[in-house]
Amino acid sequence: MTNTCFGQHKFEHVKEISYLGSQMNQTYSISSEIQARILSGNRCHYAYGKLMKSKLLNRSSKLKIYKSLMRPVVTYGCEAWTLTNRDEQHLRISERRILRKIFGPVQNEDGSERIRMNYELNELIRNADIVRFMNSRIAWLGHVMWMDKRTPKRILQWKPIGTRTKGIPRKSWIANIEEDFK
Repeated sequence: MTNTCFGQHKFEHVKEISYLGSQMNQTYSISSEIQARILSGNRCHYAYGKLMKSKLLNRSSKLKIYKSLMRPVVTYGCEAWTLTNRDEQHLRISERRILRKIFGPVQNEDGSERIRMNYELNELIRNADIVRFMNSRIAWLGHVMWMDKRTPKRILQWKPIGTRTKGIPRKSWIANIEEDFK
């Protein structure tokens, strides 16, 4: 580890840091943060396991518990994420796993049971999956645009100096926002 000095302040270089519950690393990769959030969501789901398995609660109550207690754990800080297709896939898979437990299996005509297909789950939640829920980035962009001379707006308007590394460039946050608008 090396240290950097700015005036009388000394800063230590680290590869990864956890700040306000969010993981940040030196490669600016958000995938490790998303995996940590998914694990936290799974822990939350298993913490409420008895409640979610209870026959006393109907499906709509269990779905409300999921949307109000478990999904916010996974989506904490999502306004600043730049998602890749793989990250979106991981988020949807983790959500579908929980939804399949909430809605249970489907009984076939011959009396056997099968798990619900992805399209059946999408119909039940009216296509309001976790990735669409995270489109609050557009609202965050609105907040940032109204900020006057504050750090988030200066960062948004900042143009880096120099050249990018070789290879396919990662999608920027603003490119994700433009995709959300489409």
